[in-house]
Amino acid sequence: MEDVQKRLQEAAANCVNAHKEWIGNQKDAKNRENLMECVHELRKVAARLEIDLAISERDQMGNKPIPIPSHRSNPRGGRGGKGGHDKGAPKGDNNSDDNAGNNNGGSDVKVESKPSRRRASNNKGE
Repeated sequence: MEDVQKRLQEAAANCVNAHKEWIGNQKDAKNRENLMECVHELRKVAARLEIDLAISERDQMGNKPIPIPSHRSNPRGGRGGKGGHDKGAPKGDNNSDDNAGNNNGGSDVKVESKPSRRRASNNKGE
């Protein structure tokens, strides 16, 4: 962590100096390129700092269990009653709310398909 702090201080100081030089003579391509390199180095240090923060947060959160999202913890799918089958239930288990009274294997269930949509014609006006 001390390495990141040292790099951050050096990169920030170099960036400030390069900015002062560029402000003094904005038409000089060398000053502009030097400033761009300093900004790039500052971004790299900031990215390293973000990685260290994420690692630290992950280590601290390692003891806490991750909460189960509501759409996973609700047996009805968390969608107001739609999508109520449980993928984890064993096959042939007809005790769920969706299958109440349908223990005959589903042979009389008729499923209607949606009518197919016509494609829009390219003939506008004919």
